[in-house]
Amino acid sequence: MAGSVLVMAMGGIVLMRQASDGVLQAKRQTSVAEASAALQRMQTQLRTSDLRTASLYERLNQLADEAGSQPNQYHVVIQGPVSRFVSPAITERSVPDSLVQAVAQGEGMFVTPTTVDWADPALQDEPGLAIGATLQAPSSTERFPIYFVFPQSNEVRTLRLLRGAITSTTIFLLVALAFIAWLVSRHVVRTVREASVAASRIAAGNFDERVAVRGTDDLASLGTSVNNMAAELTSQIGQLENLSRVQQQFVSDVSHELRTPLTTVRMAADLLHDSRDQMDPFAARSTELMHDELERFEAMLADLLEISRFDAGAAVLTAEETDLVGLVAREIDAQRAFAASQGCSVEFRHPPSALAEVDGRRITRIVRNLLTNAIEHAEQRPIEVRIAVDESAVAVAVRDHGVGLPPHAAEQVFRRFWRADPSRTRAVGGTGLGLAIALEDATLHGGTLRAWGRPRRGAQFLLTLPRVQGEPLTGSPLPLVPREVP
Repeated sequence: MAGSVLVMAMGGIVLMRQASDGVLQAKRQTSVAEASAALQRMQTQLRTSDLRTASLYERLNQLADEAGSQPNQYHVVIQGPVSRFVSPAITERSVPDSLVQAVAQGEGMFVTPTTVDWADPALQDEPGLAIGATLQAPSSTERFPIYFVFPQSNEVRTLRLLRGAITSTTIFLLVALAFIAWLVSRHVVRTVREASVAASRIAAGNFDERVAVRGTDDLASLGTSVNNMAAELTSQIGQLENLSRVQQQFVSDVSHELRTPLTTVRMAADLLHDSRDQMDPFAARSTELMHDELERFEAMLADLLEISRFDAGAAVLTAEETDLVGLVAREIDAQRAFAASQGCSVEFRHPPSALAEVDGRRITRIVRNLLTNAIEHAEQRPIEVRIAVDESAVAVAVRDHGVGLPPHAAEQVFRRFWRADPSRTRAVGGTGLGLAIALEDATLHGGTLRAWGRPRRGAQFLLTLPRVQGEPLTGSPLPLVPREVP
């Protein structure tokens, strides 16, 4: 719209200037022709004048009166030997001083713009043309300047009418252009807005949303593309949901179906394990390995069942007010023998109490997974467990000073079956699902579980839980990065 207004304004200015130049140039040519004819006629009359019957002064005055008989066309000013003969309709100020000097210094005809100063005070000054030349005296070399003043009244009126016509036409075109721009913009913006709203609703999960398609232009193609995208997304998401349900059902079914044969095999393995002292060394060692691997397999099966519950959205939280200090202390005591076997100790720092509404079974499982993970990677260095509490949250931090984690692994460590070093042998025969289940348990409580680590500087896992279920977390009483780390 702004560009169109600028183009129209420039076009109007150029058109007005060309029209003005054309009108004024035509007036100039006509005025010069009339002045030339009048000057030639007056010169002829002056040369044929009989100065014996009338003086030169009287003859010039008579010529001025005769020339001024056409007041609507031009007015005459003649510089006589004694004074000027001026047409009674104008004043001497209508002749510019520059024109007087040019006529006095040279020969020929000179033209210059001027302002017509009317003798009648009721009339306003107006633009005009002043043409200067000289009259030759009949019996001497004396020359008399003569000036023709042409008012441009008709031209000024014509240009005013033209300016008004251009202005009114421009205003009309601007109104029409604004209306057209409004219609086009409304059509374009409405379609784009509908596509934007539909895309937002589709992104929010309303995959049945569609855009109304009108016509066959590019905007209609946009609406069609949005609708095709929504349909394709619906199809793809449906396929993914079906695949996810099939996978979840498969894991659940396999886990349940494995329980019966696993129970039978476990009973037979326990029987063999109890009587291993009666076997030869090779058979006894095989029995112990089978017993240990069956325990690991049973733990993995339990973890798979738990993961399948999380994936199916069937995990249920049974929350009650619990003192996390006592809960963590009991789990540390349960893990001290394992820590001693790995050559490390566990230090516990805590406030007198840390009450929160939690599911004690799930929090115990989180702490167990964090402790066993820290003991396995501590490399015989001390492990620190800290609890802190504030008005809205309680935090549990487990810090080891062992092999540590690279910074990029802080998020990947919670992936299922992920290992930072695949070549490293597990000391406790873990299933690879412990941290993934711990993260799901923390999320189920409305809390967070985050990890920090640096190679050869250890790692820290920070569990933060709301003290009241349903209250959002706004922070953690403990920092994720240990305070001793610069």
